[in-house]
Amino acid sequence: MKIGFVGLGKMGGNMALRLSIGSPDKTVTGGHQVVGFAKDPNPDLNGVPGVEVVTDLKEMVDKLPAPRVVWVMVPAGKVTETVITDVATLMKPGDIIIDGGNSYYKDSIRRAHGLESRGHGFLDVGTSGGVWGRQEGYCMMVGGKQETVDACKPILDTLAPKDGWARMGEAGAGHFVKMVHNGIEYGMMQAYAEGFEVLYKAEYKLDLEGIAKVWNHGSVVRSWLLELAERALAKEGDLKSIAPYVADSGEGRWTLQAAMDENVPVPVLAASLFARFASRDPYNFTARFNAALRNQFGGHVIKKVEAEARTIDHDGTVAR
Repeated sequence: MKIGFVGLGKMGGNMALRLSIGSPDKTVTGGHQVVGFAKDPNPDLNGVPGVEVVTDLKEMVDKLPAPRVVWVMVPAGKVTETVITDVATLMKPGDIIIDGGNSYYKDSIRRAHGLESRGHGFLDVGTSGGVWGRQEGYCMMVGGKQETVDACKPILDTLAPKDGWARMGEAGAGHFVKMVHNGIEYGMMQAYAEGFEVLYKAEYKLDLEGIAKVWNHGSVVRSWLLELAERALAKEGDLKSIAPYVADSGEGRWTLQAAMDENVPVPVLAASLFARFASRDPYNFTARFNAALRNQFGGHVIKKVEAEARTIDHDGTVAR
């Protein structure tokens, strides 16, 4: 197939490469043609067979055969709204727009209805795989009409590993399932992080990389996330060069809201989201407030300079 692609960053660029020339190990051969739009073309795509990068949306759409298929892979929110609107004005009835980003599922439902009223097809594709997707394939959760999914099947088959994509239901279902997927991911990451901190601060001077490696062979907690943890720990066992700041792109918040709407208790997912919020607060007013109260009723106070010195060594002792 020949497909238009808007958004050629790390993930979008790798998707374009998998579609055109396949995976690095050649187990997936690609074979599709990609016309990508980028204001600042990704130099990694220069000269790649089957990939043409243009700097004008209309030029991209004009180079596609009817019915046209354009995949949008940009950050969720206003950017996605603007791009889909701009692309839709250039498309004709029967053409298809795919949103492969992390959009809010209710926005996807609204966009599907709006595009269908103009005669356009729409798919919301929750996409997981990150920077490893070109080699391993992308797990894709697809929402939209069955006939639209069928028209895009060759693209989905190339991007995903075997059994790595499926239609979840009507419009919005793909992004809804991906939203919950990311909420679960938050909880898993937080559980690993907390467990490894206990190991790190233990008295045994444990080899964290070695533990992750052992757990990845036969343990019930083995996973791809743990394999990534093993890689990270191999580079730096104490992770001191990594800033303790964990961002979120919205899916955890939306999952929590959906859970409340459905009266579903999700204490682990909620705690993992709030832990991310806490990681971004260098001032930490809550902790200061608690310390102030403790000082008021009990006279307990640790000055800022002393608190900064009370760090935990790797052997578990308190250094002053």
